Amino acid sequence: MSALEPRPGVARLAPYVQGKSSLEGVREPIKLSSNESSQGPSPLAIDAYTSYADQLNRYPDGNQWELRKAIGEVHGLDPDRILCGNGSDELIQLMVRAYVGGDHQALLSENGFVMSNIHCISQGAELVIAPEKNYRVDVDAMLERVTQKTRFCTIANPNNPTGTYLSGDELRRLHAGLPDNCLFLVDDAYAEYVTATDYSDGADLVDEFDNVVMTRTFSKIYGLPALRIGWAYCPTGVFNLVQRIRTPFNTNGPALAAAAAAVRDQDFMLAVKEENTLWRDRISSHLRGLGVEVIPSQANFYLLRFDEASGKSGSEAAQFLQSQGIIPRPAGGSDQFLRITIGMAAENEAVLKALDDYMSNS
Repeated sequence: MSALEPRPGVARLAPYVQGKSSLEGVREPIKLSSNESSQGPSPLAIDAYTSYADQLNRYPDGNQWELRKAIGEVHGLDPDRILCGNGSDELIQLMVRAYVGGDHQALLSENGFVMSNIHCISQGAELVIAPEKNYRVDVDAMLERVTQKTRFCTIANPNNPTGTYLSGDELRRLHAGLPDNCLFLVDDAYAEYVTATDYSDGADLVDEFDNVVMTRTFSKIYGLPALRIGWAYCPTGVFNLVQRIRTPFNTNGPALAAAAAAVRDQDFMLAVKEENTLWRDRISSHLRGLGVEVIPSQANFYLLRFDEASGKSGSEAAQFLQSQGIIPRPAGGSDQFLRITIGMAAENEAVLKALDDYMSNS
């Protein structure tokens, strides 16, 4: 038996379980389990990626300057406070490593990015989980759980797997109730899909306060999850501190080049957003007509809740969809729920047809 002893927090963790990506006996299943962009990346991003092939013998720019500059130009942000990472996941991990310790509490909402929980537990922090109300982050419930030991608070906005969001006013109210020495991280992985007019990505809070960080990703609407590239907008103090523990080449050259091209192609991004909005509305209306509860979503997925009294369930619906070559994702820790990514038109039609058949079967 090994004498090695892991950190107590790491020993408590269970391995992360990825969404299913294959079905036995199905050569090309419709994969709608991971909230990937149905449209893929911008052609300009693909060109930038392939054009990088003759530079693979060189280290990438450790300062990430071209991508930081592109993000700053497009979003009107200070590039000197933008930090890029191996997906926004790594950036969240870096923030936790920099600010969270074993004698601290991390305040999180019931639903959110599970890796945030994992990073906090691995640092030895005590997790404090606030229940949600009507599938939304409950600001009052979170503020009720703030203590003198609260050093980190994060929410996903929009949330996953619910797709719901906090308004800019609610986001500001949550921050106002946190201690000044608590880092507030707003995880905006699905921000580009939002159509709600009262939404805020939190950049205004980053500019106004020294304890707020916003993270974003190129894995969703920009269609680059294989390249693992994300970014954070930080106060100067946070930026400088995290730079001390960021590895020099944590982002690879082709990813940096493709992401810079992708963020500058806003016409392509907006076309993807428009298509997503069209199908999100159509799917929601259709499924509600079948008697399925669809949680209002501002993302590129929708969460379904099956009423137990109907004799239908999320797990049974998932099995039926899989029998039709479609891969959804169980969600919510309950047999009632099922999360499905918005796909291409033909894929969405296939889902609606399958759920029509499932709901009509006695």
